[in-house]
Amino acid sequence: MTTPVAHRPLTAGRRLHIGDTAFRISLFAAGAVVIVVLLSILTIMFVGGKQAFDTFGLGFISGTEWNPVTQIYGALPAITGTLLTAVLALLIAWPIGFGIAFFLTETCPERLRGPLGVAVELLAAVPSIVYGMWGFFVLAPFMAEYVQPWLTATFLWIPPIPDTFYWFTAPPIGVGLITASLVLAIMILPFIAATTRDVLQSTPQLLKDGAYAMGATRWEALTGVVIPAVRGSLFGAVFLGLGRALGETMAVVFVIGNAIRMPDSLMAPSATIASVVANSFPEAEPGTLDLAVLLALGFILFVVSFGVLAIARVLLRQERMS
Repeated sequence: MTTPVAHRPLTAGRRLHIGDTAFRISLFAAGAVVIVVLLSILTIMFVGGKQAFDTFGLGFISGTEWNPVTQIYGALPAITGTLLTAVLALLIAWPIGFGIAFFLTETCPERLRGPLGVAVELLAAVPSIVYGMWGFFVLAPFMAEYVQPWLTATFLWIPPIPDTFYWFTAPPIGVGLITASLVLAIMILPFIAATTRDVLQSTPQLLKDGAYAMGATRWEALTGVVIPAVRGSLFGAVFLGLGRALGETMAVVFVIGNAIRMPDSLMAPSATIASVVANSFPEAEPGTLDLAVLLALGFILFVVSFGVLAIARVLLRQERMS
């Protein structure tokens, strides 16, 4: 009578143990797939671009001349354009995104928080090519007719750096660094706003209630309690937006002007790594220096973007680990 009863839980325990082991192995395999794919992309980019680094050395990164006819390539103009557009977009989008996040978490009526939050997040679902077309057909003409002439007349007094970069002095053609930065700012705004909102919501309510109980205003509670409590995560949201802006391609191709040269003004046409690769890749033949240069640019962009996103993840986990 007791033998069958004793064997049944033992069999069930063995099955549970086997199932748990198989599930754990499958999870490790899924994680390994991500690592393998990541390392494979990095290796392919590096091996494919090795010819460019062997040909030009470190001069490939610091070179300023880009001439496919004479087979002379310097990546510094594309790197500079990438960093300038991303940083400018971040400077424009972060204050607005922080304001949206604070409004949604603190001052927005309860019935509107859900719909407005969804509306902000839906901006991230708009295809980048739609942003690019809007920027080219709507924003660029507006910039050429109104904004760029005003910037030139207003900020003409700013001295150049160092007699080569003239800030806002350039022909008002509409496309250029500042137009691309505005389009990028609109594109990364929902990412920054949504991440910042989640960070602000993670602030312990007792801290805010204590500040309000002591007579603090909303501004004093924000600057004296909320921001110090989640400072690291707020910087993480900024770096997430920066990582998104660094790799954007199609929207930037429409509005940056695609001039592979060192920018001499924020209104001048320029290029980013992603736009250079997108414009030049169809003409690059396998085994040529042209393709190696583009793969080397992709490797540089991959390393920079990976580093930025890694910093963002570390900062976003700061409060969780403390």
